Amino acid sequence: MTNTYQIKIALRHIRPPVWRRIQIAGDTRLGKLHRILQATMGWTNSHLHAFRVGRTSYGEPDPEFPADIKNERNVRLDSIAAEGDTFIYEYDFGDGWEHEIKIEQVSPAEPGTRYPVCLAGKRACPPEDCGGPPGYEHLLEVLRDPQHGEHKEMAEWVGGPFAPDAFDLDDVNQALQSIE
Repeated sequence: MTNTYQIKIALRHIRPPVWRRIQIAGDTRLGKLHRILQATMGWTNSHLHAFRVGRTSYGEPDPEFPADIKNERNVRLDSIAAEGDTFIYEYDFGDGWEHEIKIEQVSPAEPGTRYPVCLAGKRACPPEDCGGPPGYEHLLEVLRDPQHGEHKEMAEWVGGPFAPDAFDLDDVNQALQSIE
C-alpha cells in the first residue's frame, strides 16, 4: 500500500489566507492532483494550469505550444516531492492564481480511509475570472461598500451574495468523492 501525503494548499498573495489541508495517496498522478486541487479549492477547471517543481513544469502538453512542459499524466506525486517539500500549482495563467503546495507529512495510509480527503480549510475560493489577487482585493472592497459606484454591477457579476469567509468541509469532501 502506498503512503499518504498530507498537503497544505494556500493561495499566494491573498490576505487573509485562503487554504486547505488534504490527505491523498502518494502515488497520485499530477493530472489527478490537478482535479483534486480544483475540487478542494472550489475552482471550475475553466483555465490552463501547471505545476512548477524547481525548474521543471508539468501540465497538459499542447502541440501548439511545445514548451518545456512535461506531461502531468506520467508523473506521480511521490516521485517529485517528499515530506517538507514545497512546489507551486498555478491555475489560470491570465489571472495568475498561484497555490503553494506544502507536503506537511508522509505516513502510511489508514486502513478503511478513502483518499483524497479534506481535513480543514479557511475562506472561500475567489470567483473565477476576477483578475487574480489584485482583482479579488478590488472585488471584496467593492462588495463591502454598498455605496461604491461598482457595487451593483459586481454583486450581479458574482451572482448574488459572496461570503469570502465561508468554507464548508462537507461540500469539499463531497466534491472529492466524485473524483475518479
